Amino acid sequence: MNNFTEFFKSILKEANLSLTQDLTLENIRFIISKINEYFYTNYPDIGTVKILDGEFEYFSEFHKFWEKYHDKILSPEIDKNKANLMADAIYEIYKKYDMQPFIELYDTGNLSKEAICQVRFFTANQDFRGSRKFIDFAEIYEEDPSIFDTKYIYESPEKFLSDLKLGNLSQTDKRISYAKNAAESILSLKLENAFELFEYFKRDVVKLKEYLLSKQGSGFGNKKIDMFIRDMVILNVWKNPINFDKIDVASDINTIKVALRSGILKTQIPLVSSFLDVFCYQYELIDKYTAKAYRTVWEILQRKYNTKISSPCLLDYLIYRVIGKIFCKTLPVFECEVKKHRFVWSSSNNKTCQICYSNEKVKNPAKVIFKALPCQAENKELFFSKNKFLPELKACPFENVCQPHSENFKKFNPPKSISILGRTGWTTAYTRKGEGGGGLMA
Repeated sequence: MNNFTEFFKSILKEANLSLTQDLTLENIRFIISKINEYFYTNYPDIGTVKILDGEFEYFSEFHKFWEKYHDKILSPEIDKNKANLMADAIYEIYKKYDMQPFIELYDTGNLSKEAICQVRFFTANQDFRGSRKFIDFAEIYEEDPSIFDTKYIYESPEKFLSDLKLGNLSQTDKRISYAKNAAESILSLKLENAFELFEYFKRDVVKLKEYLLSKQGSGFGNKKIDMFIRDMVILNVWKNPINFDKIDVASDINTIKVALRSGILKTQIPLVSSFLDVFCYQYELIDKYTAKAYRTVWEILQRKYNTKISSPCLLDYLIYRVIGKIFCKTLPVFECEVKKHRFVWSSSNNKTCQICYSNEKVKNPAKVIFKALPCQAENKELFFSKNKFLPELKACPFENVCQPHSENFKKFNPPKSISILGRTGWTTAYTRKGEGGGGLMA
């Protein structure tokens, strides 16, 4: 902490400034230079950090400070009173819908259980950002199962990615490494496929998870492993798992957003911009505490109501899909410039009255008149007309938790991650002190 304190003291001292003085252009020029130097430049022998399966030079003096103190500055904590309210809200949904909102049974084609596991294993560790669905890979498997052969993937990871039609995605080197190392994690146990991992670890999904986490460079972090295990259990590929209740909600920007806005997770300050979150320390911290927050909710839920929701990871679908992507998403409301229809659409770039087009195939112009969260809008029925997952819900079931009309409510945003690898990552943003330039590129 002294490093940061001395940095600001030195700016004032070297510029001959007191806190009461007005700044001259020369003062401003000096301060900007020093801020840039501290936050965004490094120097020879600044030292290195081991993170994300690699060792990297510190980005700046601020990077060293942020690494050591980010958790103390943010000080995340779980609000058990809010968690109790959320558990009650989830139970009301459970009473009405049973397990429907907690299980996503996506299309697996005609694949056997062994094939489902193998396809999911070798695609779960890759990041497709919603551009691919499981059925896309299932169809590739049905055409040629040898593409997903473990030895083939290990020996020809580049060809495997090409077979999956992933050549147009970024970060190819990383994807090749993930495929090869994931295959190695199976072969090193003298197994033939991912399906056999379950029995190898005697159905204990925690031991299986610990093993996959130990295999660096395979692309399997907490989130992706939790999702993989959850899916294998939900799809009935793996039966009677041991320690399934130890698997967490696979947190992402939607589940984090709901945790922050509902207040079950609180920080001492609003989250910092990703430009300050050098090497994603904040993101990892909040990701970890989000999982803890939802585990607290689940523990209260089970203690009070003893539901069939047998693991915190089963809350994921409800929170991510129903709450995060529908009830907690700011959306534009349009008005037809001809017939004054009002409707909600997913994109602000829309220029057409979708009601006129749907009813009469007429392309009347429409414009955005306001944007809002569904819970804060007067005409809530406009927002919930597109709720395909739980169509009977016409208001957010978490409103009593978040209290969106109270003075204390803040529309907190989730953290963003700037990848350490790839064209926009921190590794390409370095610059030395006194040289200028550097920074992230689009």
